[in-house]
Amino acid sequence: MMKRISKEIRDEVLTKIRSGAKVKEVADLYGISDKSVYSWLSAEISPEGISQLKYNKLKKENDELKRIIGLLTLDLSRGKK
Repeated sequence: MMKRISKEIRDEVLTKIRSGAKVKEVADLYGISDKSVYSWLSAEISPEGISQLKYNKLKKENDELKRIIGLLTLDLSRGKK
């Protein structure tokens, strides 16, 4: 049987995830399925017009690309190719 999650709990869960907590850990902490949390994230639209889930994915990808560019720049400055 599915239990109804209050808006307060839902908002609390989403706030923790937005601040960097892992979905699985927060879901387990609150006794909620991670599928529910992912569906909340997918349904949530930011002012930029994308879901929080998509935003987080793009942010991680961007951070990784910046890290790679930094490493390549460092290698080039040391004379490596």
